[in-house]
Amino acid sequence: METLNYRFENGTHRLTAPPEVVGVVGSGNLEVLIEPASLDGACSIEITTAAVGFGQIWEAVMRDFQQRWLLADTRISINDMGATPAVVSLRLDQAVQTMLGDAP
Repeated sequence: METLNYRFENGTHRLTAPPEVVGVVGSGNLEVLIEPASLDGACSIEITTAAVGFGQIWEAVMRDFQQRWLLADTRISINDMGATPAVVSLRLDQAVQTMLGDAP
């Protein structure tokens, strides 16, 4: 297992809904917990993954996600079991949309 931490400063979009969990921890999938947190305008992301050695890919996916949403004062925890970058992006977007009340 590997734990990765990312912090993105100067976000502009604050989420105020109660914490949400989307996805499941299973082969090829992941679980995302998203919650408001006092982080001085930052978005903090902690990833626990079974796929060791993919930090650069995770960082690229997290940067892309943060550029789309510009989250502030948000904590995200990810439990991963080998999800592809596309699945990671899908679950992260789903988590934000659920917090916003826009989930299908």
